[in-house]
Amino acid sequence: MTQIPFDSLVAGRPIEIDVDGKPVCLTRVGDEAFAVSNVCTHSYAELSEGDVKDFVIECWLHGAEFDLRTGAALSLPATEALETFLVERDGNELTISQKSKEI
Repeated sequence: MTQIPFDSLVAGRPIEIDVDGKPVCLTRVGDEAFAVSNVCTHSYAELSEGDVKDFVIECWLHGAEFDLRTGAALSLPATEALETFLVERDGNELTISQKSKEI
């Protein structure tokens, strides 16, 4: 679990954080924040260096796009979804954690 102030995020500018030893890309879209794996599923590239438009993040290396809300791969060359993380907001405080595995 990682905590960070919401107002430290700049809309459209993703950052890399660590959540329980995993590299995570955290980004703000309007009054919401989203967290996905920071590693592109197509090629080892840090998504926190990519571009964000609306709810889509684009990998800077080959242009693969992912939905920040679901992690779904939206364009080639990526075909696998990103892992998503739980983001909870309490006022200005964000708590980012791994999602529970369903049994």
